[in-house]
Amino acid sequence: MSLSKLTLYEGKKGDIIRITHLGINGVMRRRLLDLGFVPGAVVEVIRKSPLGDPIAFRVSQTSIALRKEESQKIEGELIHYE
Repeated sequence: MSLSKLTLYEGKKGDIIRITHLGINGVMRRRLLDLGFVPGAVVEVIRKSPLGDPIAFRVSQTSIALRKEESQKIEGELIHYE
């Protein structure tokens, strides 16, 4: 079975994505790592705003909203979709 590669921004509501890469540096990278956005973590897309920004994700039992510019830089593999 081949897993689909995508960014968190490309995920749809209900998708479950395993993070493979964070393309963010500096303070924001540290903050995302502290929140649980680490390679190997499983993230669920909870809700997308009508215009697609921000998007709510669930990681490590916590709901977090990220802006488009951040979610486009986090890559992963789609492991479940609705």
